[in-house]
Amino acid sequence: MVDETLEHPAMLPAVEHLDPEQRSAAGKAARTAVPRSSHGEWAPAPDRPDPIDLLLQQDESRLPELVPIRHGRMSESAFTFFRGGALLMASDLAPHPRTSLEAQLCGDAHLSNFGIYAAPDRHLVFSVNDFDETLPGPFEWDLKRLVASLAVAGRSREFSDKERKSVVLAASRAYRLAMHEFAEMNTLDLWYLRLDVEDLLRRFVTSATKEQRKNLDRILTKARGKTSLKAVAKLTHEVDGELRFLSDPPLVATIEDVLPPDRAAEMIESVHEMFRSYRSTLPTDRQSLLERYRYVDLARKVVGVGSVGQRAFILLLVGRDNDDPLMMQFKEAQQSVLEPYLGTSEYERHGQRVVAGQRMMQSATDILLGWFHGTGIDGVDRDFYARQLWDQKGSAVIEWMVPSGMASYGELCGWTLARSHARSGDAIAISRYLGRSDTFDRAMAAFAESYADQNERDYATFMAAIADGRIEASEG
Repeated sequence: MVDETLEHPAMLPAVEHLDPEQRSAAGKAARTAVPRSSHGEWAPAPDRPDPIDLLLQQDESRLPELVPIRHGRMSESAFTFFRGGALLMASDLAPHPRTSLEAQLCGDAHLSNFGIYAAPDRHLVFSVNDFDETLPGPFEWDLKRLVASLAVAGRSREFSDKERKSVVLAASRAYRLAMHEFAEMNTLDLWYLRLDVEDLLRRFVTSATKEQRKNLDRILTKARGKTSLKAVAKLTHEVDGELRFLSDPPLVATIEDVLPPDRAAEMIESVHEMFRSYRSTLPTDRQSLLERYRYVDLARKVVGVGSVGQRAFILLLVGRDNDDPLMMQFKEAQQSVLEPYLGTSEYERHGQRVVAGQRMMQSATDILLGWFHGTGIDGVDRDFYARQLWDQKGSAVIEWMVPSGMASYGELCGWTLARSHARSGDAIAISRYLGRSDTFDRAMAAFAESYADQNERDYATFMAAIADGRIEASEG
């Protein structure tokens, strides 16, 4: 059964409006409570939880047959381990002082969770593109996740200490300067602001080398080719005139591979109900658009690194005929890794939390982004969000980056993260807190290296746990 009720508050609370001087004073006062230099002073808490225990606790809510794949992907390098360790970092940040300057957080703002995708007007834009962990919280938590990822990635590329510091300083400086820029903008101008690929090329790639421009062209070409038609060509074949998903278990498994025939039929019927529930969360015009498509097939798909083991399905729909496909993804939304430390989400359903956070942080969002809540054939209530599977998405390839390229990319991510935070947070207060000097930037550089050290220790512990059989890992 599916809960089709949309919860809306009967009355929104009143909003307090402070003038620019008051907002600026709040930012300056935050320096007294949490000095900017203090962000560089990081060390593990004396009672720090065992990182393996935390990861195993996460595994309990995931599909057990897929958990070893998650561990296998995390074991590839210290950087892939970092990608899967958002919970570990949230736990590490929680005991330490934090500012009162809040914004909508991505919750997992590492450099691989930024990228390009097609806006509704079909222009390619660059933004944060993963929101499974989104929640309001102190702005610096996202920035610390970003700069730490740059330090970890820099180590994986064997950059020198000086080169890694330069990369992190560039990202933090870009965030700080962008926030100053946004603090001076009119509210609607800030809300509409987005970074098109054309702007990206003008703003951030003017000093790129010939090889870097070539790599960027390859990324853009690949992204423009990632459409529903391309997904159909790669993931399906034709059976008796109907498209059907190709089976490649465990990474892509048709519903018939996962369940016996009677339960597979129940699952498909349940998906129809869930789809109707999801459709009801969309604006009326999008509902009408989706009504033009009919359901064709369903498969389970393994996605990402940290998300492996969560329930994720791909749906194939067709409009006019087989040459008019729409590929959708239904992805389970569990509790944000930030909630144990920052408080429970205001949304009862985690799918709604993810969708609301994405719409807040992105200036251009998938027109079919929605959410639903349903009871699966296992009798367990679960939250999901829905989006198009491939919509001209692309991301940077860390393995191609040289120090100057990673510094440019860090600047791009820093600017983008600041824009996302300015949409929901107080740009004036945050700007005043950050200040005009490089005090905060230097603190971020110190923090990034300290946390990269911790990540390496945790990765070694993780690999030892695989070796002694405490954790099972498999390729995938």
